[in-house]
Amino acid sequence: MLKKQINVVGAVIVRNDEIFCAQRGLGGSLGGMWEFPGGKIESGETPRQALEREIQEELLCTVTVADEVVTTTYEYDFGIVTLTTFYCELVDGEPQLTEHEATKWLKRGELGALEWAPADIPAVEIIQAA
Repeated sequence: MLKKQINVVGAVIVRNDEIFCAQRGLGGSLGGMWEFPGGKIESGETPRQALEREIQEELLCTVTVADEVVTTTYEYDFGIVTLTTFYCELVDGEPQLTEHEATKWLKRGELGALEWAPADIPAVEIIQAA
């Protein structure tokens, strides 16, 4: 059986040299792991449009999407996820907890202390090396 292909985007929101990290809800897939917030790209959307919409929906704030960090593909038991992460700047509002278990603002060097979802790890490594 072919696994489902899932195309998602993630926001690396940077403010005052800190990165926004979000912990996935404990009940869902990859529960309790950390990620860069975002979601699925809908039909007819560009990755950047999808990310702006998802952040507005999930975190109730507005970001400007800047440069791409990396695109990675990871095979989970529920499907094959292709994640494209982008650097983002917070332009309006403050991230609100609606779907996530917890959130943190961390310095680049502190990112390794969290248990990241596998698809997010290459982006974490690139950000730490930047």
